[in-house]
Amino acid sequence: METWLQTFVIVAAAAIILQMGILIALYLQFRQMNERIARTTAELQARILPVLSRLQTLMEDVQPRLSSAAADVAEITHLARAQAVKVDRLFTEAVDRLRLQIVRADQLITGALETVESAGKEVRRSISGPAQKLVALFKGIQAGLDVLRGIERPPQRTAEHQEESLFI
Repeated sequence: METWLQTFVIVAAAAIILQMGILIALYLQFRQMNERIARTTAELQARILPVLSRLQTLMEDVQPRLSSAAADVAEITHLARAQAVKVDRLFTEAVDRLRLQIVRADQLITGALETVESAGKEVRRSISGPAQKLVALFKGIQAGLDVLRGIERPPQRTAEHQEESLFI
């Protein structure tokens, strides 16, 4: 049994030494990796910090300009809206005035046409009445002269009778 115990102690010692070797190797690998990561981080910082610094400076320069541009855009929008309201009001007033002028012109033209029509009726009535009487007088005189001469005329046919004879 004592050999077993010695063998076990030797095997255990060898396993512990092997584990210690693995742990040392892992430690060394982690240390190398840590150094590489530190170098890469330092290089990255060396490259990024100037870019970030320039970007910070650029943002500080641009920010007032952007604020000013935004304020200008807001003011332009406000002015454009006010002008649009004024233009709309002017067009509305112009259209209303034009509508009133059209109504007035329509009333004037309608009145003038009614007056011309009334005057035309009056002229027709004042001329056609005496003209019909004058025509009747001339026909009567002509008929009397025809009777005195002994000429008999056939009775005059009406316009309707003449049209009916054309369709036969």
